[in-house]
Amino acid sequence: MMRTANPALNDKTFGSFGVDNAYEGSNAMTLQGTVIKTGFLLAVLVMAGAFTWSQTYQNQAGAYPWLIGGLIGGLIFGLITAFKPTAAPYTAPIYAACEGLFLGAISALFEQMYTGIVVQAVGLTFGTLAALLIAYTSGLIKPTENFKLGITAATGAIFLVYMVSFVMNMFGSTGIGFIHDSGPIGIGFSVVVVIIAALNLVLDFDFIETGVERGAPKYMEWYGAFGLLVTLVWLYLEILRLLAKLRER
Repeated sequence: MMRTANPALNDKTFGSFGVDNAYEGSNAMTLQGTVIKTGFLLAVLVMAGAFTWSQTYQNQAGAYPWLIGGLIGGLIFGLITAFKPTAAPYTAPIYAACEGLFLGAISALFEQMYTGIVVQAVGLTFGTLAALLIAYTSGLIKPTENFKLGITAATGAIFLVYMVSFVMNMFGSTGIGFIHDSGPIGIGFSVVVVIIAALNLVLDFDFIETGVERGAPKYMEWYGAFGLLVTLVWLYLEILRLLAKLRER
């Protein structure tokens, strides 16, 4: 049974495709097609991010409408894509644009506080992506069932911690403060989250490869690219948070 912690690529994503109903030829999902569509989504995200960056870098107050609008739009179209994979060719680019608006605004805010932090975060994100892709293709990291189970459980635990902290903040509490501060515990927590987010990339690679092997339909290239983008956005944000904590010290 396939397993991934990415909510866009769960156990049932490719489960219905097999030998008896595999797609072939131009109708089938390919690795090259998924790579091209991932590159396209990243380009859309970067262009949208560059726009909000230019609009908000010198205007901190003006960043929040873009930040909130992009966050809400990304959540809506992300959920639509996750629950309706056939819509991915249309909704995934919109999701990428919304996330770009959000990331451009929040990156501008961080850059105003810590000069140079965005370049570092982007470099570390894509460096991590390249390193794990090499490790995966070379067989250095093998996504065994125990590996997938461990990463899935760890990701679920992180999500639960964040949700508890969010709910506590809604009711006037300071939340789980230690995960947000720049002390040793806060930095250690961020390091763990970055590692777990990075290892989710391995699970995403495995799921995309499995989809290709099972003859998934062409639209799953967009869906696979969308799932990979979800993890990359998460990884970038966690690296940004970690670097900010280190700067505060």
